[in-house]
Amino acid sequence: MNSPIVELACIIDDDSVYVNLVKKIIETKKLCENLIIFNDGKQSIDYFEALLQNLDVDNIPEIIFLDLNMPVMDGWEFLERFTKIKNRFGKVITLYVVSSSINPLDINRAKALSSVEDYLIKPVNINELENIFKTGT
Repeated sequence: MNSPIVELACIIDDDSVYVNLVKKIIETKKLCENLIIFNDGKQSIDYFEALLQNLDVDNIPEIIFLDLNMPVMDGWEFLERFTKIKNRFGKVITLYVVSSSINPLDINRAKALSSVEDYLIKPVNINELENIFKTGT
C-alpha cells in the first residue's frame, strides 16, 4: 500500500460531530499522515503566524478545510488574515471552504478569493475527500 500523498492536513471547524466524522474517514482511509484540528479561526491563525515566526515549514499543512461560521474568529476573518501571509510559507497550501451554507453569496465570495481552491457543502462525502487527498490538492 502506498503511503498518503499528503503529510499534514488541517481542519478548522467548531462542529465536533463533523470534525470527528471527517477525522474518522481520513484515518480509516489513510488519506494523510497527520491531522491538526482547531475549533476556531483565532486558534488557527495564531498557529500559522507562530509557524512563520519560527520558520517551521515542517508543520505547515498542505490541505486546510475551513468552516465559515465559528465563534471567536469566523472563517471570513481567518481568510482575510491568512491570505496576507499565505505566500510567505514557500509551500503550496490548498484551502477548501467547507460550510453548510448554500447561499450563493457565500459560495461566490469564497470562490473569488485566490487562496480558496473550492467551496464544499457539508456534509462532505467520502469520495470528495478521497479525491482531494489523492491529488494532493
